[in-house]
Amino acid sequence: MTAFEELERGDIVWGTDPLSDKGRPMLVLGAPRLSNHGVQLITVLLSTKTYHEESITLRDDDYEGDPLGKRSHALPWSIATLNSATEVELRMTCLVDERIEDVAARTGGYIAS
Repeated sequence: MTAFEELERGDIVWGTDPLSDKGRPMLVLGAPRLSNHGVQLITVLLSTKTYHEESITLRDDDYEGDPLGKRSHALPWSIATLNSATEVELRMTCLVDERIEDVAARTGGYIAS
């Protein structure tokens, strides 16, 4: 099993940003293994920008591991699927279960509406 295949819900990775040529931190909300496509990481984008009114602020105690270097915010409406190890540079840290559930519920709300 590769490092990419070992990633799981709650991990924060540095991944390929679908909206730009730069990478960015992303929170893994799911890592299903699909029979024809292998592991697919379902992520939401993270940002240090504070002007997104509906973003979810990540506080230092929201991390199970070390917090990110800057105050970050989950953008539950910005969903990206990463399909291969080439799209993930590294695993950075992870969140506690309660905060993962908050982000997942808000993301689900966007999908359901």
